[in-house]
This record gives sequence, C-alpha cells and structure tokens, in this order.
Amino acid sequence: MKTLSVKLPEPLAKWLAGESRLRKRSRSEIVRDALERFRSGTGKTTCHDLMQDACGSFKGSPDLSTNPRHFAGFGR
Repeated sequence: MKTLSVKLPEPLAKWLAGESRLRKRSRSEIVRDALERFRSGTGKTTCHDLMQDACGSFKGSPDLSTNPRHFAGFGR
C-alpha cells in the first residue's frame, strides 16, 4: 500500500481525530473510505448516514407496520 501525506486545516484535522475515536478506526481508514466513496460516486450523504447513531435504538413494538391492531382508527 502506498503512503500519502496530506496537510489538513485545523478544524478538519480535529474532526478527523474525533471521528477516528468515535468509530474506533484509524484516520487512514476513514480517509480511504471517503476517497473510495468519492471515486465511486457514492459519496452523497444518505438519510441512513445521518441517522446511523440512532439506528437500532427504537424500543417498542416490533410489529408496528404489520399488526392490524395498530391501525385502529388510522385515517379517521
């Protein structure tokens, strides 16, 4: 694997360091992932990307969209 040195503005460097700690991944992994997304054209932020920290955190009935009893009075 080749090595590349990059100079970053202070705010971006702080963000990268924070993301590295938060994701428990190296800064290099995060930069590589961002470059791969940019190269493949999938670098656009999705709703899932924005809500990733909340995914799987819902506590409640797992059948809200399928159980007819939850639809009582819906649309009235």
